[in-house]
Amino acid sequence: MRDLLLQPRQRRHFILRASTGLVLGICAPLAWAQAPAAKSTGTPVILVLGDSLSAEYGLARGTGWVALLEKKLAQEKLAATVVNASVSGDTTAGGRSRLPALLAQHRPTHVVIELGGNDALRGLPLKNTEDNLAWMTEAAQKAGAKVLLVGMQVPPNYGTDYATRFAGLFPSVAQARKAAVVPFLLKGVADGPDPTRMFQADRIHPRAEAHPQMLANVWPELKKLLR
Repeated sequence: MRDLLLQPRQRRHFILRASTGLVLGICAPLAWAQAPAAKSTGTPVILVLGDSLSAEYGLARGTGWVALLEKKLAQEKLAATVVNASVSGDTTAGGRSRLPALLAQHRPTHVVIELGGNDALRGLPLKNTEDNLAWMTEAAQKAGAKVLLVGMQVPPNYGTDYATRFAGLFPSVAQARKAAVVPFLLKGVADGPDPTRMFQADRIHPRAEAHPQMLANVWPELKKLLR
């Protein structure tokens, strides 16, 4: 989510192919525009557009939930290409600005949007976040992709009203645009009896041990779309 201190050199964009289990490319910041486009082979292409929660911030490469998704697809014998276009520190506005080029380049059949946490942490207007989520959902659908919105929640110190309205953005946008939704990516991670043990020292980014649970939250809804 929030990565205000993250240096540009720490940002990564990588493409994972389920059939091989290999990392095909790791690029420098904003190199998503230079990554090779996925070929039109009839194989599903899953584009993940997220922030640090999907970009393996503070983790060893290959241990985040998106990398685990690639392994899960192989286990389920579902041939698919996973394009992780997540950028640490990104907001819904950033994702909105990057999405058109990603859609044109990779021609995804499925788009997973995991953005919004940084909007809340930076105090951005909820209406802007909602509009951006709606715009990205519609843009992906118009490009022929099925969309899965991955929701986030904010700590109670933001106020009950704000927290409730923010959490409600994701199912609201999904329902209005007939998209799939995961209400809370960190369910079972941030709401456990001792959540701090599942987070890195900054208490913002989950440890590697938490990412299997994060995938477990996403997988059922994504699997429905793939089937």
